[in-house]
Amino acid sequence: MKQNRTRFFIFTCILIGLGFTVNAQENPKKLKRESDDFIVEAQEALSENDFASAEASYRKAISKDPSNLNARYNMGNLYYGKEKSVNAEQRLKEAAEIAATKEEKHRIYHNLGNSYMQQEKYQEAVDAYKDALRNDPTDDETRYNLALAKRKLEKEGQGQDQNQDQNSQDQNKEDQNQDQQQKDQQQDGGGDDQNQDQKPNDEGENEKDKKEGDQNEDKEKDKGDEQQKDQDEGDKEKQQQQRPAQGQLSPQQIKSLLEAMNNEEKKVQDKINAEKAKGVKVKSEKDW
Repeated sequence: MKQNRTRFFIFTCILIGLGFTVNAQENPKKLKRESDDFIVEAQEALSENDFASAEASYRKAISKDPSNLNARYNMGNLYYGKEKSVNAEQRLKEAAEIAATKEEKHRIYHNLGNSYMQQEKYQEAVDAYKDALRNDPTDDETRYNLALAKRKLEKEGQGQDQNQDQNSQDQNKEDQNQDQQQKDQQQDGGGDDQNQDQKPNDEGENEKDKKEGDQNEDKEKDKGDEQQKDQDEGDKEKQQQQRPAQGQLSPQQIKSLLEAMNNEEKKVQDKINAEKAKGVKVKSEKDW
């Protein structure tokens, strides 16, 4: 009896295990199918330029089946088309990790290189295009993009070299200016010492010049005083010469006196002539 029960229990467990295995095999297919349905919804949203709905559908597709390569790849291309290159880079990298075939890897790395070019990450773009060509060496478009990325990288390197050279030149120029400033400061310092050394002599010379100037000024003053004194004495002598001595008449007084005498004499003569004129008869004549 016990043996029959044991056999029944084992048989039941086997049936349950087989049921789980069948369900496990069926669930991935179901999830894949549901994930693909969300991809279809995303593509329909894109046809109507509904970016937000398309993005949400792709997220649902990835959530349903994380191994769905098309969901990650298409979502990466969606971001690339909207110039969201950082998000595109993330999704394409995820797709590259689960890609199984060379064809899939080629397509993914090619678009990954494009997203790097959009971000101006030229070295990363070169590496991505090389990975794409390793999986499909016959793709001319990838080869062209690789050459373009290399040229961009070279120009970027040349620009960096030029910037470094310019920075180096600027630094050298700045160092030279600093050296020149130090030299100028040293020269200015030496000049100050020299000026300080010469300062006592200059002060002595200035003091000497001041004394000589004072002496010259005193001489000029004395000379002026002497001239003024001589002038005063000359005026005094002139006044003395013009002033008559005591008891004597001056020339002007003599002249005035003579004029007065002449006037008196003329008056007397006029008076005499008048008296003579009174005694003479005047002859009268008639006119016919």
